[in-house]
Formats: sequence, structure tokens, C-alpha cells
Amino acid sequence: MRIFLWLLILFATAVGLAVLARFNAGNVVLFYPPYRVDLSLNFFLLGLGLLFLLAYTFLNALRTAQKMPARVAAYRQEKREREGNRALRDSLKALFEGRFGHSEKAAARAAEAPANAGLAALIGARAAHRMRQSERRNAWLAKVPDNDPLRTARLMTAIELLIDEHEPAAALEAVQELNASGTRHIHALRLALKANQHAGNWPEVLRLVRSLDKNNALHPALSQRLRELAYDDLLSNPAHDAESVRRVWASIPAEDRIKPYIAVRAANAFNARGLQSDASTLVEKALGVEWDDRLVQAYRNSAAAEGSPALLSQIERCEQWLSQRPADAELALTLGALCLKQKLWGKAQRHLEQALSDATEAHTVREAHLKLAQLHESLNQPEQAASHYRQCALATLL
Repeated sequence: MRIFLWLLILFATAVGLAVLARFNAGNVVLFYPPYRVDLSLNFFLLGLGLLFLLAYTFLNALRTAQKMPARVAAYRQEKREREGNRALRDSLKALFEGRFGHSEKAAARAAEAPANAGLAALIGARAAHRMRQSERRNAWLAKVPDNDPLRTARLMTAIELLIDEHEPAAALEAVQELNASGTRHIHALRLALKANQHAGNWPEVLRLVRSLDKNNALHPALSQRLRELAYDDLLSNPAHDAESVRRVWASIPAEDRIKPYIAVRAANAFNARGLQSDASTLVEKALGVEWDDRLVQAYRNSAAAEGSPALLSQIERCEQWLSQRPADAELALTLGALCLKQKLWGKAQRHLEQALSDATEAHTVREAHLKLAQLHESLNQPEQAASHYRQCALATLL
């Protein structure tokens, strides 16, 4: 309908102009002595219109010609950007597909566009890393300057790749640089945790685990395992003396002290420094919360000196436990070993033989035979001692 109206207006205008020109008797005279030009008004107006149209066309062509270099440069720039963006997409696609060589080549093409240079460098670094080309990886990362908006992305990428390459020292340097920039998001903490774990920096591992636990950013099983590894390293450090071990133990939260794995490591550390009393006390507390054969073994190794009230107290405590767990071979072995150290020969033999009959684990059988052999040697019974030694040897071979 709109087109029809425009056509109607156009035809009406044409008809009006034709009628006006027909009845227009006007005349235009141009004098330029000694010349004179007579023109009808209609022809003059038509010529004037054609002259205006010609002038407009010429000026427009001139303006277009002046803008042509800039338009050509813009076109070429737009073409380079399109090609760079296409290369960047190809690089990402190839990286996800596992075609790392193709990804790195496409990243090199994408880096020709300044706007894509930073991202292309990060993609190229990852592709080179997957091909185990450390020098090329570092060269790609170096192409992202420190003042670039992608600086944080570069540091995160560097930390992740260096950890995967088992270069904890270099990864920790990147972590320090990242921390200096004020970045503290969850993934950065996870990467810092991995770097410190590989570097064996267990106090920092503990700090990061606690920080991540507050944000529920670690699986509970992983968090527990990392805590165990950290406490194991701190407690088993041979450079620690008795007071140092006590300070480390005091720094462990109460909820972690009762965990069997940690309590066993602490008991071993105390026993190695002659602190059997501390070891037996912490094991008793842990056993009061959760029964574990590893704790019972640690309690056996924490026996006090012969004839001391502490050893008698340990024997009484084991008897109480055994009355509640009469079929526990590990507990019977522990009670027999304590009685053997106290030279309670009859009770020692009875409990050791009970442990031997109830035992299902090879190490329990082996140790029970060894303790019985030692008992018979102390009683000057060489034949019985030799028999148990042979049984102990056979259990070791099995």
C-alpha cells in the first residue's frame, strides 16, 4: 500500500510539472557582450538542475576518493581481525580436540592480531606444554607482559603448567607473584596448595587446607588425607627433639589428634624420643573415641619401663579392654607383650597363645611367635623357643 501511494504521488508530481511547463511562457536572457543567449525558463530550470546534479556527483566522487585510503586500511584491519578471530577459534578447537601441534600453529596466526595476542599466547603455552616443549611454553608465556590485563591469567596458567611439570620451586615463585597482586580466589588457592604439596611445604599446606575447608572447596576425604600427610611429615621430622615434637603436637587441633592415623604417627614420634608416657596417653584418648588396630599396635610400642607403675597401669587398662573385646587378637598380643616386659610369664604366655589362635593377619602371627620365642628363651626353654622362631620365619616368608 505504501509503494502504491508513493507511485501515485510521483505520477501526480510529473503531471503537475508537465502542465506547469506547458503553460509557462517565461524566458531567460543571458547577456555577455557581444553575445546574447535566449533560453526558455523551462529549459533553464532543467539545465540548472542537471548542473547541480553533475556538481553533486563530482564532489561526492572526490570525497569518496579522499576517504578511500582510510576505508582500504579499515577493510584490511577488519580482514586481519576476522582471520585472527578465526585462527583463535581454530586454536581453541584443536586444543580441546588434542591436536596440540595444530593448536600451536593456529595460535601463532591468531597472535598476529594485537587484540588476540595475549589469549593466543596462553593457548600456545598450553599446547606446547602438552607436547612437553618446556622452552616453547615459557616463550609463549613471556609474550604476555606484566602490565597486560591477562597478567593474572598468565600467572594462573604458569602455576598450573609448572605443577604438572613437577617444578614446584618455579610454581611457588609464580604463586608469590600472584599473591602480591592481591588475587585470592578459590582456584588460585587450590593451585597454591598443589605447589606447596609438591614442594613439601607442609605448614603452608595445612594453612591452605584450613582456608579451603572454610569455603567447602575441598572434598572431605582429600582434606583429611592432606592433613594426615602434613602431620606425618611434621611429626616424623628427625631434626625435632622431644620439645619440638611436643610443640608440634600442641599445634594440632583437638579434632585431629584423635584420628587414628595422626595419633599413631604422634605415638611413634614420642616413642622414638623416649616419651612413652606421652605416647600411651594420646593413644588411650584416641582409642576412647575410635577403636583401631593401628592404635593398639602403637600402644604396644609405648610400653613403659619394666617394673614401673605406668607399665602396671597399662596392663590393667589392656585387661579392661580385653574383657570388652575378648576375641581381639591385636589386643591380646599387646597385653601379652606388656606382661612379657613385666615378666609375668604365665599371663604373657596365655595372652600370646590366645593372640596366636585368634590372629588372622600375618604380621600378628609373626609377632606372636616372636614374643613366645623370647618368652621361652627367658624361661630357659630352648626347644620351644627354637620352634617359635621357625614359625616366625615361616610366617615372614609367607
